[in-house]
Amino acid sequence: MPKILFIEHNGKEHVVEAEVGKSLMQTALDHAVPGILGDCGGACSCGTCHVYIAPEWLDRLPAKGDDETMMLEAIAELVPLRAGSRLACQLPMTAALSGLLLEIAPEL
Repeated sequence: MPKILFIEHNGKEHVVEAEVGKSLMQTALDHAVPGILGDCGGACSCGTCHVYIAPEWLDRLPAKGDDETMMLEAIAELVPLRAGSRLACQLPMTAALSGLLLEIAPEL
């Protein structure tokens, strides 16, 4: 199975196996990764699965949709955004993403 590296604010790392096709948010929830809440269940309407994708991985991800872009803009007053800001609920795991590195954004 492909693996993902989630990094908490305190630097603690969580390497988890990810099922291809599942969202990164659901993968984090399945493995009880701290800081990923997924309050809306993956409907792209809360921003509680905000992550920072490492720059070297950005071009391997699908483009942001309008809903994701609007949600990130909506949470920008509450948490800092970066070039790699994404919502984990909008990112399906693929075999090509094995080794993906992401930092969990501050909680809203």
